[in-house]
Amino acid sequence: MQAASDIAQNKATSPLEARDVVKVFGGLHAVDGMSIALGRGELLGLIGPNGAGKTTLFNLLAGSLKPSAGTILIDGREMTTAGPETRIANSVGRTFQIPRPFAEMTVLENVLTGCQRQSGERAWLNIVRPSRVAAEERAAVEKARALLDFVTLSRLESEPARVLSGGQRKLLELARILMADPATILLDEPAAGVNPTLLEFIIDRVLELNARGTSILLIEHNMEMVARLCSRVVVMAGGRYLTEGKPDDIARDPAVVDAYLGGVA
Repeated sequence: MQAASDIAQNKATSPLEARDVVKVFGGLHAVDGMSIALGRGELLGLIGPNGAGKTTLFNLLAGSLKPSAGTILIDGREMTTAGPETRIANSVGRTFQIPRPFAEMTVLENVLTGCQRQSGERAWLNIVRPSRVAAEERAAVEKARALLDFVTLSRLESEPARVLSGGQRKLLELARILMADPATILLDEPAAGVNPTLLEFIIDRVLELNARGTSILLIEHNMEMVARLCSRVVVMAGGRYLTEGKPDDIARDPAVVDAYLGGVA
């Protein structure tokens, strides 16, 4: 039986944490000693002016980039140099500001690409365990259809992904990453290029996922959306941690105002 102290420690462990992370491109410190810890079940906002280093930090957390220095942990385990495939295997998924679905594949097929650890990926099991492979494939299709229903794209499941609007592509990408059952999701500007009606729906889906216990780190320029979604906001400027707090307090913080007006590059 797990000791009470161990259980308490597990609850306190951040599902995703960066400690003193640095990323250097040539002589430029795009991220310069940044630390951030996402709380379990938290919906945390990450903001900052253009050039603050948010996207670079996001890519470091997602495994798309490797840090020049510092440590990245998932559930307390070091994953500093692990790639995206290892991150998703450890329940950390990410979306992109500009989704790029497989344009000629159907909407349903695009969602199915997010499925993990299928027996059919191993050629020999298709021969010796065909019924097992078929059962898993049927379950995957059922799950993908449920996720398309969650993002209201069911009616388009047989259409090629190229017919989707920008906002619908963001919803498709969300459904695809949910196929992997991530406990933590990195959301990269979900409001960018989305019409107001669809944005309201995206906000609703994000809140629903968070209510189910998913930990979410959100990069977003739409401050109204950040204020509606996040109870805590971390601010970056010049590749470094600037401050953090509640959205309303952050909006009035002189250091944050100065950073957005150009006082901090």
